Amino acid sequence: MTDQKTSEPGRATNRWAALDFAPPSAVEDPEPAVLVSHVDDGRVAVVTLNRPHADNAISTEMGVLLTDALETIAVTSAVRVVVVTGAGDRAFSVGSDLRQRKTMTKEQWLRQRQDFDRTLYTLRQLRKPVFAAVNGIAFGGGCEIAQSTDFIIASTNAVFGQPEAMLGLAAGGGSPVFLPRALPPGKALQMLMTGEPIGAAEAHRLGMVNELHEPIGLMDAALRVAVKIASNSPTAVQAVKHAVRAGQGEPIEQAIGIMMEAHWRSAVHPDRVEGIGAFNDNRDPVFRDADY
Repeated sequence: MTDQKTSEPGRATNRWAALDFAPPSAVEDPEPAVLVSHVDDGRVAVVTLNRPHADNAISTEMGVLLTDALETIAVTSAVRVVVVTGAGDRAFSVGSDLRQRKTMTKEQWLRQRQDFDRTLYTLRQLRKPVFAAVNGIAFGGGCEIAQSTDFIIASTNAVFGQPEAMLGLAAGGGSPVFLPRALPPGKALQMLMTGEPIGAAEAHRLGMVNELHEPIGLMDAALRVAVKIASNSPTAVQAVKHAVRAGQGEPIEQAIGIMMEAHWRSAVHPDRVEGIGAFNDNRDPVFRDADY
């Protein structure tokens, strides 16, 4: 996206200056485009978008691998928490790989769009807690991946943007739904209509981002949060996630009904007995992996 554009012969514009993506690279992806690692005895899965030479732009291959990783995590009972991040220190992800799309036919583009829809749906439907550790640029589909998680923590150099309108597209990966819930609706519309990004400090001030950390300390902070969540009852954590997600936008009593259904799932689970017993015995609880 650093290609120079002109509005008339001989006159350069800076329309694309904000989209300061990595230049085209002849380097092939040296490793799988998505990496999955585990910490905390396997209870925390770290999913890394792994095309740093291309600012973690989302290729067709990356989308397929990300869907596969999320579907595998979804049925791996030992995994209790998921952290999504980007390789390198420059970008979380700049969104879809526009250079790959340059040579696509209409049919190929539409097929890729369907694949990406499946990826984002799989992420949104994950029962386990999942959050984004955003390091650097998060534009377009990359920003929408972050918004599709349960919450975001970010580095101080993070930048969030939805430049689709600048490219002739209406954003279609979730931001027209999620941004007005995370930000004042007018601010969300301004971002979607102008394509202008916001920095980490403003995203934090407006409530889109929970925590800010220096880039060097971001993943340590993310893992502290993940391990804390993983130490709690997976059944209780997943139940409360369902109550929050399913109850959003519902009338109060319907939302209360959803909450109580989730509450009773935890109330009759052995983890409740273990948690109260551990408190009374002054010891750490040993919770069971979630049932499926």
